[in-house]
Amino acid sequence: MKKHKIYTMSFAKVYPLYIAKVERKGRTKAEVDEIICWLTGYNEVMLADLIDKEIDFETFFAEAPEMNTSRSLIKGVICGVRIEEIEEPLMKEIRYLDKLIDELAKGRAMETILRK
Repeated sequence: MKKHKIYTMSFAKVYPLYIAKVERKGRTKAEVDEIICWLTGYNEVMLADLIDKEIDFETFFAEAPEMNTSRSLIKGVICGVRIEEIEEPLMKEIRYLDKLIDELAKGRAMETILRK
């Protein structure tokens, strides 16, 4: 079975797009980092190292220290697909991250985004 293109895409190439998206809406890189760390268990040093290494999305999620158990509370539609209906585990993780970044760009409070 052929891997989806996003699985082999460099996280380092998408990361600046996340930042640009939220900065256009008055949010910050620090908030993006906080979301990523909350979701994956990486810390800021680890995140910077992964970006320098230009790992792909598949490796990024496979090596995540501890995926947040509250991520299952992330619901809704991203890229025209309802997250709850995504069956492929890696795609679901990627879409969780996309949804959190979208919520940040839409001006939601960090407490709401991080399901606190």
